[in-house]
Amino acid sequence: MGNKPKDNPKSPADELEDRLIDFAVRVIRLSASLPRTTAGKHIAGQILRAGTSPAPNYGEARGAESPADFVHKLRIVLKELNETSVWLRIIERSEILSRQLLSEIIQENRALCRIFASSLKTAQRRDK
Repeated sequence: MGNKPKDNPKSPADELEDRLIDFAVRVIRLSASLPRTTAGKHIAGQILRAGTSPAPNYGEARGAESPADFVHKLRIVLKELNETSVWLRIIERSEILSRQLLSEIIQENRALCRIFASSLKTAQRRDK
C-alpha cells in the first residue's frame, strides 16, 4: 500500500493559487481575532477585503482573455497584497496583536509580494 502515486501533480499555477487561498484563510482568522473596538473593527474589515482579494483575482488572471488582461489582473493581485502588507504593519505597530501571531503571515505576505512583482515584470515583458 503506502503512499498513493500522484496521477495529476499540481502545476506551479495551481500551487500558487492554493498558497493564495491559504493566505486568505489566515487573513480571515487574523481579522476574526482583532478586538471588537472601533479601530479593531475598521482594520478587520479593511484587511479582510484586501487580504482575501488576491486569490480570486489570481484565479481570474489565470483565465485572462488576453496578455494585457493577464497583466492587468496580476497588477490587482500585487496591489491588494501590498495593501495587506500595510494593514499588517499597522496591526504590528499598534500592538493590537502580538508580533508572534503576526510574524508568519507577514513573512508569507512579503514572499507573495516578491513572487507577484517578479511575475508581473515577466508578464509585462512578454506582452510588449
